Amino acid sequence: MNRNQHTLETLATRPDIADDPAVARFVGALRTLRRASAHTVEGYLRDIGQFAAFCWPGAALPLAWARADRAVAKDFLHAYARTGAKPASTARKLSALRTFYRFLVREGMAAVSPFATLRPPKRGRALPILLIEAEVTRLLNAPAEALREALAAPTPPDPLEVYLLLRDVALFETLYSTGARIAEVAALTNARVSLAEGACRVVGKGDKERLCMLGGPAVAAIAAMRAQAGKLWANADAPARPLFLNRFGGGLATRSIERFMKRWLAAAGLSPDLSPHKIRHSFATHLLGHGADLRVVQELLGHASPATTQIYTHLAPERLAETYHAAHPRG
Repeated sequence: MNRNQHTLETLATRPDIADDPAVARFVGALRTLRRASAHTVEGYLRDIGQFAAFCWPGAALPLAWARADRAVAKDFLHAYARTGAKPASTARKLSALRTFYRFLVREGMAAVSPFATLRPPKRGRALPILLIEAEVTRLLNAPAEALREALAAPTPPDPLEVYLLLRDVALFETLYSTGARIAEVAALTNARVSLAEGACRVVGKGDKERLCMLGGPAVAAIAAMRAQAGKLWANADAPARPLFLNRFGGGLATRSIERFMKRWLAAAGLSPDLSPHKIRHSFATHLLGHGADLRVVQELLGHASPATTQIYTHLAPERLAETYHAAHPRG
């Protein structure tokens, strides 16, 4: 391996990386032991494939993973950083390759990990972009206003179009009410939602289930949506059916939810660059701003560590000041 010959072009991933026996065993462990999603597995394959292309661009499989040393691992991360990657992306790539090499060492396919002693680049933690409360109200009102206009039109609206508008009202009320990820909301079934209790159970990362709250507007919107769905599909209320349906009676894809949001952002006069995940950021920040306990918000968001939730406290300075003056002896 001649490190001086490495160039940025070699950061392209090897398309055959999944066929390497060591990588295939690692992917199998990810899927069975860690229940990794297809998206997570794809990310690992991309990272491992880039490192393989950097070290052994034309070598035949299986690759000599045990021959990679700390110097070449460091060169790889520096080359990746020079492509313009943010420190957070470089740190994530380091973490992925550390995980892969830990597996190789544990399985006896490498003596040491070349990434074990490397440190991630220093990075500041960016504050998430969010919607202020007035903007959330505008977004939530957009499909509701379109529904009112459709119902007030001289010609009776198509029942399916009424359902789609009711669904979007309920969908975005639920996203903001629960603070759940869009994939978690898209995967909700009727059985996981209790309007009587004002709650739903979502399945988050690592197949962990958690309880999320549904406020009054979300409960009312879901009830109206379900009633309209019953007029269109005979088994719309079956426990195993998705809560939110597309125009064909099937479940929603996350990309569809992103597309719906762009439509209603435009209708509300808001930036089309905002994503459904920004509703989750807004949910956390607004709760903390109104005095919610950090650990409660952590539980609602499904964060494993309070440190992950801590970032949202920086976005509610007026609440911090209020708490300080109320609690500090000389505040």
